[in-house]
Amino acid sequence: MTTPSSSRAAESRSPEVVLGVGGGIAAYKACEVLRRLTESGHLVRVVPTASALRFVGSATFEALSGRPVHTDVFTDVPEVPHVRLGQTADLVVVAPATADLIAKAANGLADDLLTNTLLTARCPVLLVPAMHTEMWEHPATRANVATLRARGVVVAEPASGRLTGADTGRGRLPDPAEIVELARLLLARRDALPRDLDGRRVLISAGGTREPLDPVRFLGNRSSGRQGYALARVAAQRGAEVTLVAANADLPDPAGVHVVRVGSAAELRAQMLRLADESDVVVMSAAVADFRPVNRAEHKMKKGAADPDALELTRNPDILVELVAGRRPGVVVVGFAAETGDVSGDVLHHGREKLRRKGCDLLVLNEVGEGRAFETEDNEGWLLYADGREQTLPRAAKSELASMVWDGVSALLHA
Repeated sequence: MTTPSSSRAAESRSPEVVLGVGGGIAAYKACEVLRRLTESGHLVRVVPTASALRFVGSATFEALSGRPVHTDVFTDVPEVPHVRLGQTADLVVVAPATADLIAKAANGLADDLLTNTLLTARCPVLLVPAMHTEMWEHPATRANVATLRARGVVVAEPASGRLTGADTGRGRLPDPAEIVELARLLLARRDALPRDLDGRRVLISAGGTREPLDPVRFLGNRSSGRQGYALARVAAQRGAEVTLVAANADLPDPAGVHVVRVGSAAELRAQMLRLADESDVVVMSAAVADFRPVNRAEHKMKKGAADPDALELTRNPDILVELVAGRRPGVVVVGFAAETGDVSGDVLHHGREKLRRKGCDLLVLNEVGEGRAFETEDNEGWLLYADGREQTLPRAAKSELASMVWDGVSALLHA
């Protein structure tokens, strides 16, 4: 039987998140952010601005959070909410963060409950901007964002796409699932999103290549692209200019990332070699087919009565080796290896051998199998350095593992 005291003890173990909602048209997306946070076990207190309530009413936020919504400093005065909310939170997320709200936060203004909470918070703070492109690019907004980042506030990069009315451009609120992923990352590692990749150009491959047999069939693999997308997402939020070459990944584009879509190993190779010369970091996380059919049928192959001919295969080029051989001085190259143990050695043995053969600076080694690495939400493995260092990557969400990989890359870049 659950007692009130045991319920409170269970509640106390759940992260306390303050979800601030600014007064922009994207306020309706905060409802999905709230739903995802509460369904994953977070205790969420919604603090909307007065303008936000013109877009979404308090009843909606209260129904989704199961907790009362306060909007001003004069409600529940004995509880001192303008101080307590910030003091007790494990994370403060503001989505959408309007240009006005960002300006107030940068200048220390506190004229409502949300801005008071931002002043008292000593936990990680994540501001997720949403505004028209002209407002995001205005020198005043850029200066305010720089001020907040210098103080340790995480100001996310906005997405590009449809804005209010017929306008399109940069300034769109990122997908709610991406906002929640960033929130979980900061709860797991409060220092996961430093701006240590500012000015760096990063090229990442992701997904799994498909080698066509005929117009409807192909040779492929089980890679979902989630790990590569997580690497791209985290790199962009750490300040990098990111290009993601995505092979057959059915995932939304990460905010602030330029995505190039490919299908086969040959297409991926062409794009990676073309873009590598413009990059400071190259990450080969895509699962590239080792072989392709020698001949592709022009028409769908019929089953017929006879047994099919043997399928003749030829080896695909080793893209990672080519990238290492052709890189400019100072470029960091990261490889990925999906391995299983066998009679000749365990996973680490094969990973070390692959690092030696490929010649990259870092190798992310994953042990694959049922429920491991491919098509999962989390990941684990090892980070192997060319100088012989090895780091265990404990089982965690793929975004968290991505942040650990970027810690290693950043250390090499700054060395």
